[in-house]
Amino acid sequence: MALINTLITWLMKKRMHQIELFMKYPYEVQEEWFRRLIETAADTEWGRKYDYRSITSADQFAERIPVSSYEQLQPYIERMQKGEQNLLWPEEIRWFAKSSGTTASKSKFIPVSQSALEECHFKGGKDMLALFVHNYPDTEIFEGRGLVMGGSHTITEINNESYYVGDLSAILIQNLPFWVQLLKTPNISIALMDEWESKIDLMARETMTHDVRSISGVPSWTMVLLRRVLELTGKENISQVWPNLEVFFHGGVSFEPYRRNFTQLIPSQGMHYMETYNASEGFFGIQDRRDANDLLLMLDYGIYYEFIPIEELDSDHPKALDISKVELGKNYALVISTNAGLWRYLIGDTVHFTCLNPFRIRITGRTKSYINAFGEELMVDNAERALAIACSKCNAHITDYTAAPRFAEDGKSAAHEWLIEFDKPPENLSFFAETFDNALKSLNSDYEAKRYKNMILQPPVIHILEKGAFYNWLKSKGKLGGQHKVPRLSNQRQIVEEILSEAGRSGQANP
Repeated sequence: MALINTLITWLMKKRMHQIELFMKYPYEVQEEWFRRLIETAADTEWGRKYDYRSITSADQFAERIPVSSYEQLQPYIERMQKGEQNLLWPEEIRWFAKSSGTTASKSKFIPVSQSALEECHFKGGKDMLALFVHNYPDTEIFEGRGLVMGGSHTITEINNESYYVGDLSAILIQNLPFWVQLLKTPNISIALMDEWESKIDLMARETMTHDVRSISGVPSWTMVLLRRVLELTGKENISQVWPNLEVFFHGGVSFEPYRRNFTQLIPSQGMHYMETYNASEGFFGIQDRRDANDLLLMLDYGIYYEFIPIEELDSDHPKALDISKVELGKNYALVISTNAGLWRYLIGDTVHFTCLNPFRIRITGRTKSYINAFGEELMVDNAERALAIACSKCNAHITDYTAAPRFAEDGKSAAHEWLIEFDKPPENLSFFAETFDNALKSLNSDYEAKRYKNMILQPPVIHILEKGAFYNWLKSKGKLGGQHKVPRLSNQRQIVEEILSEAGRSGQANP
């Protein structure tokens, strides 16, 4: 295994030269991919509709092609699922990544081409390892197993053809090269199970006897697995089970609410955490520095990027910017055109740039996951950072949370209502709420203005939920595992009301 570790480490280091090239020449790389995408799709139904052959510039592309939501591309995707080809992209599409993004009942089915698998998703996985090796050249992660928290997939027969539908992670696992399969755990039959409670148990039983060196997955579900491993082994922490564990590659949700939990579960001083930004639609960013948690925007993955200033998002003709026109610190909605046929697709995430040379970003939230009921424009990023501050000062650990506005009616004053499940609750909930409120004020001037002398917004109302409340709610919705996650912020009260009525509450801050 030491020889394999040396060989793979050497291969990973070779990729760094290519990464450094797109960091040095970002505009040229994006221009090249723009032209390749347009030329490749010129004879598809979509390309003919918008006359791709006559498009000569990115500005012309932006003027001619509308920004698309999933609903606008859905008729093409449904035709592809019935066997039609050459609609959005010239390759045969046989894989569809099932994604909800939130716990909304309507699923999305994102087309995944062979090019997207190889030039985007697999390349992103390799670059994640390359950057880790670059930052930690003495790593020995390839001498043991990589634990992968995979999703599930099903096969749908349509027109005598097999079309595969499942979580993106399941599609990737199904298509991994054989030599990668040898280095990962659990085995593929367990990794692709769709019944998550049995799956977690079987994963724990198989992996706890392996020499796990790395873990990849969503923090919430990975934490469930780690706790099951501890239950089965009787150990006090994960470092006693997997003493050679070096890194957790995480993505899907913000890691900040989970960081303290993980450092308790894995107390090893040699443990590292590395964030990635990948979704069913593509692989977009990787944490490339040891001492910073922003993400390097990956520019050579067959994706052409545009960014819509968040204040223009609801306009009839929002103006999208290429990377040459973005500014530091502003919130943008991410728009992508990809080598799977997603054209000017509004992915639903918001980001801001922390650096323009090279281009680095932070994920700030979702275009539909924020609270702006009173003009406060509270983004998920504000919430995550404020919760982290409050937890640090109150020695508390959060498992999950959601929030919505409480409107001024039925004798109640307007406020934000927070449902929080703690792994370790604060000793004084009122002090936690006050600390959290002050942190939000310091991070968001609009929120601070609305909280001025309680004239518009009262202090936040916090309910402590019993452990397992969010898990049970997801289970009741049939949304266990995979990419399903608790929605963080909403302008509507439906989710908050459902969870409160189902779970009850064990404590509440004073309104």
